[in-house]
Amino acid sequence: MFENFKVYETELAGRPLKIETGKMALLANGSCLVRYGETAVHVAVTAAAKPREGVDFFPLSVDFEEKLYSVGKIPGSYTKREGRPSDKAILVSRVIDRPIRPLFPKDMRNDVSVVCTVMSVDPDCQPEIAAMIGTSFALSISDIPWNGPISGVSVGLIGDEFIINPTKEQRELSKMAVTVASTDSRIAMIEAGADIVPDDVMFNGIMAGHEANQKIIELIKQAQAEIGKAKFEYPSNTPAPEMFDAIYEFSVEDIKLAMDTNDKNVRDERLKPIYDATHAKFDELYPDSEAKIDECLYLVQKKVVRRWLLDEQKRVDGRGMDEIRPLAAEVALLPRVHGSGMFTRGQTQVLTVATLASVSEQQTFDGIDDEETKRYIHHYNFPSYSVGETKPSRGPGRREIGHGALAERALVPVIPSVEEFPYAMRLVSEVLSSNGSTSQGSICGSTLALMDAGVPIKAPVAGISCGLITEGERWMTMVDIQGVEDFFGDMDFKVAGTHDGITAIQMDLKISGLTPEMIKEALYKTHKARDYIIDDVMLPVISKPREQLSKYAPKMLSTVISIDKIRDVIGSGGKVIQKICAECDVKIDIEEDGHVFISGLDIDSCKRALGIVETIANDPEPGSIYKGRVTRIMDFGAFVEIAPGKEGLCHISQLDVKRTEHVTDVVNVGDVIIVKVLEIDDKGRLNLSRREALIEVEGLTPENNAAPHRQGGRNSHRNGRPNR
Repeated sequence: MFENFKVYETELAGRPLKIETGKMALLANGSCLVRYGETAVHVAVTAAAKPREGVDFFPLSVDFEEKLYSVGKIPGSYTKREGRPSDKAILVSRVIDRPIRPLFPKDMRNDVSVVCTVMSVDPDCQPEIAAMIGTSFALSISDIPWNGPISGVSVGLIGDEFIINPTKEQRELSKMAVTVASTDSRIAMIEAGADIVPDDVMFNGIMAGHEANQKIIELIKQAQAEIGKAKFEYPSNTPAPEMFDAIYEFSVEDIKLAMDTNDKNVRDERLKPIYDATHAKFDELYPDSEAKIDECLYLVQKKVVRRWLLDEQKRVDGRGMDEIRPLAAEVALLPRVHGSGMFTRGQTQVLTVATLASVSEQQTFDGIDDEETKRYIHHYNFPSYSVGETKPSRGPGRREIGHGALAERALVPVIPSVEEFPYAMRLVSEVLSSNGSTSQGSICGSTLALMDAGVPIKAPVAGISCGLITEGERWMTMVDIQGVEDFFGDMDFKVAGTHDGITAIQMDLKISGLTPEMIKEALYKTHKARDYIIDDVMLPVISKPREQLSKYAPKMLSTVISIDKIRDVIGSGGKVIQKICAECDVKIDIEEDGHVFISGLDIDSCKRALGIVETIANDPEPGSIYKGRVTRIMDFGAFVEIAPGKEGLCHISQLDVKRTEHVTDVVNVGDVIIVKVLEIDDKGRLNLSRREALIEVEGLTPENNAAPHRQGGRNSHRNGRPNR
């Protein structure tokens, strides 16, 4: 039945890789099922027969669909089916989109759709890698015009050894997670997170990934030669040469004058009359070609900017190639939030706000990977006013999610462990003004906000972008690209890190790939730039994390108790823990491993709750001091509860440093007092002393007429107290 069924096999990182085609989704332009270990991802690519009308871009969509059946789960939603894509799925879609998009014809306007469906997941074989390889395979054998193939691998680092496609266990030990996509000659995409890895180590890891990709590219080329379809013809959207030449001659000098400014608003205002004049002259000459006239004006601007850079080493705002725009940093802008920082680079401005909360408020996931919770969260918002436009807010799109994830990845390596800083943290970056590199501005703003909030980060992190212009064998890079250079250039190479190394990379290209020399230069220039940003801009504003948290931030304490004591702390039906929370006005979270997190606005209340928890979990010892509540008054003393279910007697002789005639002269029911454990009798009952606690804690001097501690304790009839 399936005469065209073919299987292409090889080995990748010691695990079998099989690509099957000709059996499933036979109505798609191209499809395959990639089996990597026990991971299985189906990829189907389709293209519209006709171009989409009225668009000035290539309409490509990439979807990475996570099916929970792939890991044996039923969705936790009310409908019990998968809903909108998770952030992880959107990020994988972007990682696949970036290396394949530049390889489509720039003048094609036919819709192309790539759908990667995760059907089975082996934790040791990442489905995103299988999806990228499957996308390249399906496009290569299809009739869709595409100048591939590519391949992608993940690179880890354990010790001094680079690991290609690390297993689950290896990923947990790795100091970096780098996805590298390549053509047969160049590096097409880099997406990296790293634990402060030196630049040269990162470069060598990227090249190791590039080398590993070549084996898969050869396999795809073999399949393309054997079963690949002829590519279909499409109507080109490129303006006729005579149209471009005429519009270029008419507008180029005016466009040069318009572009020659460092102010985006001025540039936009100058371009408007040029567009109007050009349409007034050419609309009748080229009827029904308004979109192509606009395309010509875009190409004129692109040519002007690129010629300035390549021939004159001139940037539109007059900066040098490695000169950064004017920078400014501020902290503590908002009085009631837990931390805030604003970072300004030219006309790009990002305000980041930090919020601290109990660990129980960390984000939870219901996905196909192993990550179940996340205590450091970064969100990025890009409102329309930031670019001077008017449109309603509809929630974060793929770009916002991608930029937020990049900023989050950049800061994760310097976030303190939960043992050092028992908080969940949410950072929100509000882009107030955008003229390029807002994602890197949000990284700098995040460092400022975290330090302002008193989070003891290991080192400050800064981010900067590097651009590229190419023409044949000629190429040049420039640091800190603004919007127009990103728009008309060939690369946006974003690098974040500390003085000592890289924490994140994201590379966007409009060309087929980079040479090793281009990558080396980009890494060198961005390191030099981020050192300047940290030392000369950020640290003069706030040199280290604040020692005290905001008075509006929750105060947090933590401890670890024995697992078999968790039930005692919680109590039957939660009665004990609820009582502690109510009495101390705190929130208590207990994890399965015995970690206890206590949060509240008052640190003394947190300390009291912590003492109660530790008293329940650890039997009191003579000499220990506690805060307790008076529960009963007797003639011979007061009973004090130092923890739910743990009560002791403070004899009248031990109530104060001076002689006490009546118990109620010193304490009443409901009072909270400090007491010291004097002894624990053979029946486990506590003898307590407020007197000794006052002497030890507050340094009070006992009076000579203080009544002595009566011997006999709980087994005596003295002072009218019966035996129990």
